[in-house]
Amino acid sequence: MKKLLGLVCLTLLLTGCDKNEVGDISLGLFTTKDIKLNTLIDPVVSGVTCHVASIEANLSLADPSDSSIACRQTGEITAQMIAKIDKSKSGEVVFTKSKSVLFKNMKVRRIFDPETQTLMYVSYSTKETSGSFKHSLSTVPLWGTQAYQQQAPKGE
Repeated sequence: MKKLLGLVCLTLLLTGCDKNEVGDISLGLFTTKDIKLNTLIDPVVSGVTCHVASIEANLSLADPSDSSIACRQTGEITAQMIAKIDKSKSGEVVFTKSKSVLFKNMKVRRIFDPETQTLMYVSYSTKETSGSFKHSLSTVPLWGTQAYQQQAPKGE
């Protein structure tokens, strides 16, 4: 029992040691929940930075599934970067964060919309909560970047 309690305490301490965390907002004196703000730089498209806000319950084994995401161009985006990304309809996971000891994760997935030449970033929970999966979307258009491909007008 002591080992289990020690493991739970260690897990709680390590969750507070997130190197990507840039903000921590208390939700009040009478709650153990905080809003954590994390910065994520896309590992392939390094000119994109996302900020994710999510709730963490400090004395709980499972965090709420709610999160929000905002992504912006913060550097160069090149055609070589876009050539390296997964262009399937399901895209690829670029970030994962554990939200529970029972297999609930928050993930950020990048999907490319070739028609509008836009990168879409979806933050979502992998476990159903209150009858729905929580998610949030942010987009980064390639317009004005080196990666933007001029397309012929429709009908030509």
